[in-house]
Amino acid sequence: MDRRKFILGTGSVTLAGVAPSGPSFGQTPQRKRTIVDAQIHMWRPNSAEKPWVPGTRPQIWEPMSIERVIAMIDDAGVERIVVVPPTLEGERYDYGQEAARRYPGRFATMGHVRLEDRNEVNRLATWRQQPALLGVRLNIVGEQEKFLIDGASDWFWAAAQQYGIPVMFLTRGKLALFGPIAERFPKLSLIIDHMGVSSEALQQGLMSETIKTAAALAKYPNIAVKLSATPLFSKEAYPWHDMDDNIHRLFDAYGPKRCFWGTDVTNSYAKASYRQRVTHFTEELKFLSQDDLDWVMGRALLERLRWS
Repeated sequence: MDRRKFILGTGSVTLAGVAPSGPSFGQTPQRKRTIVDAQIHMWRPNSAEKPWVPGTRPQIWEPMSIERVIAMIDDAGVERIVVVPPTLEGERYDYGQEAARRYPGRFATMGHVRLEDRNEVNRLATWRQQPALLGVRLNIVGEQEKFLIDGASDWFWAAAQQYGIPVMFLTRGKLALFGPIAERFPKLSLIIDHMGVSSEALQQGLMSETIKTAAALAKYPNIAVKLSATPLFSKEAYPWHDMDDNIHRLFDAYGPKRCFWGTDVTNSYAKASYRQRVTHFTEELKFLSQDDLDWVMGRALLERLRWS
């Protein structure tokens, strides 16, 4: 066999036995995807210096510390975290800011506003000038629900719109009331937590109805949705296929640029590993293309929150 025939007939062999550098012919280079968790609660131990709100308790008893979160996300290939301060932290959001100082570029946090105090409007003018603070998270339940009717919280929506402050919100059975708010304040960025589903909706068998309501709100371009807390809502083991249709319905309604992956890991901590919460989307939801996943797993949230 002459030299030319030898080279053409043995594709895996090169001159001098040296393999070529870079990807082989026909291989696609591995894509770089920035994965951002849209929600993790973090907290310190209860202490005299940083006491928990009386009557509250954590979702898991061990503190969800910065070090614990870093180890978890590094193992799963997650680059950034949006910290949502839990109820037991009260109005504090300094722990997320501490995480951002210690790990620049990897953590940012949402903060809390008292809707019952109109003087809070004075803080909103410089809200995003605070270190690592991206927006506001509202937990509108019980007595707070009155702020969704009769314009009682219009001062807040107007200020958040004026100062470009994104608002994440959790509510129980009052999701439809955000439609008129989105319509009155079309530049206000609203983000539905956990597909709009609460534990109460799940217990009352209202999952399908709630998903339908959340999907209907997609007609407002200033509303987006977190596709988060899936393991909590599923009745199955990983990969939670009983949630596929719900996720698919919201994805079809909102599209890849208004859907955000997130874990809310502490609310179903024992049900799945953190890595499984990532691979659930990246490997198991076949209706999501690779381009879709680029947006849903991080890019869309970074743009929505203007987190550079």
